[in-house]
Amino acid sequence: MPTERGAAPGGHLRHHGDAGVRDDGVTPGGHDLRHHGGVEAADDGTTRGGHDLRQHGDAEATDGPTAPGGHDSRHHGGAETRDDGATPAGHDLRHHGGAEMRDDEATPGGHDLRHHGGAEMRDDKATPGGHDLRHHGGAEMRDDEATPGGHDLRHHGDAEVRGDGAGLVDLAVNVRAGTPPAWLRERIAGSLASLAAYPDGRAARSAVAARHGLPAGRVLLTSGAAEAFVLLARALKVRRPVVVHPQFTEPEAALRDAEHTVDRVLLRAADGFRLDPSAVPEDADLVVIGNPTNPTSVLHPAAEIARLARPGRTLVVDEAFMDAVPGEREALAGRTDVPGLVVLRSLTKTWGLAGLRIGYVLSSPEIVAELERAQPLWPVSTPALAAALACVEPAALAEAERAAHGIAADRARLVAGLASFAGYGVRVVEPAEGPFVLVRIPDATGVRRRLRELGYAVRRGDTFPGLDGDDWLRLAVRDEKTVEGFLTALATALTAHPRPPTHQPR
Repeated sequence: MPTERGAAPGGHLRHHGDAGVRDDGVTPGGHDLRHHGGVEAADDGTTRGGHDLRQHGDAEATDGPTAPGGHDSRHHGGAETRDDGATPAGHDLRHHGGAEMRDDEATPGGHDLRHHGGAEMRDDKATPGGHDLRHHGGAEMRDDEATPGGHDLRHHGDAEVRGDGAGLVDLAVNVRAGTPPAWLRERIAGSLASLAAYPDGRAARSAVAARHGLPAGRVLLTSGAAEAFVLLARALKVRRPVVVHPQFTEPEAALRDAEHTVDRVLLRAADGFRLDPSAVPEDADLVVIGNPTNPTSVLHPAAEIARLARPGRTLVVDEAFMDAVPGEREALAGRTDVPGLVVLRSLTKTWGLAGLRIGYVLSSPEIVAELERAQPLWPVSTPALAAALACVEPAALAEAERAAHGIAADRARLVAGLASFAGYGVRVVEPAEGPFVLVRIPDATGVRRRLRELGYAVRRGDTFPGLDGDDWLRLAVRDEKTVEGFLTALATALTAHPRPPTHQPR
């Protein structure tokens, strides 16, 4: 029997026993596509034909739990969603899980977008454009992973402290040392008693919204900020995405993975890596920028970033490190007057939750709904939701503000110490405003290697577009004792240069 696109001929395919539907959920065929267990639907949730297309095993039995062909049309398991979510025959079109790459793993520009840090690269490791876009920081690059262009866009700081780097003093990863605090670990542990129930994100979503003075419909909780980049790349229909570099490379990798052609705007070292809004192409309909920017530690004025907004353009601002800036000055989170604004936040950096994965998106209800439709079911775990609730409480916000002031003091100490090596070509990008600094240093690869031999891990800079040549290192800000030890090690590492270093521990 002929059926409408996207709807099964009969049966409740997405009803979950724990709740009412979310979203609008009304399809032409009358199917309820978003009824999930445990939560009342945010919107209408009923379709004209009365079918629930989100029935899962957690749901109570209903009259027609499956499509006529017997297939659950929204079975998830980690695979990518195909274009046509459900078919008349009722087959599973949303199998997600763990999925092999699409046939064409290399993009037209020649980038391998699917290599992840711990895994072997697939056959097409090196690309004509020279960029490995999926190397993750779980391990040092293997010899065959370096590409002719020299930018490994999936290398991250944790690569420096895995494997034989596990015992090194860590100045490579931008996660605040000594975290998560004991009170947060206790809150997370307390959530484990609820693991038998499906995650219910309503309370955490409302709490995050209240923290930014927004309604809950403007918030989407994600499995870390990295998931948000993937959702944006897959859900938004854009023609000319532009990424402002140097910055965190995951947004570009996610866009290319979704088969977008990505343009770059490269900020110049000679200009202090400051944003020039006029450099962004006028016809760009998606622009991505970080603030404060990783790895440059530049804090762009909010007014300058807002100048990038245009009707018909989505403006994505990665504010993953904004809570490390005292007073969160220049933040756009909470703003509703900037058209097309999408702000991404992460709880990973300040609270030490990289292994838990929790972040969120702030945007218009329309964009939030688009991204939510692209999410798999229950994307944020119960422990992560408990962490989100805890980290936006007043006491936690006050602690984060104190930590931000402490980071500023420690950063000033680090920058002052690095200034003593100016005679050897060491230069810090200033003013630095994030929990890390970008340093220009001759023979950065050799210095980094010697620092490892001396017990210190730092982040290589050559994997960031815009940081060309063997001249850049990124250093995470640490406490006074760690910084003093590092500066002493740096003095030793620089002995390969003609003049002896002069730094003396204070």
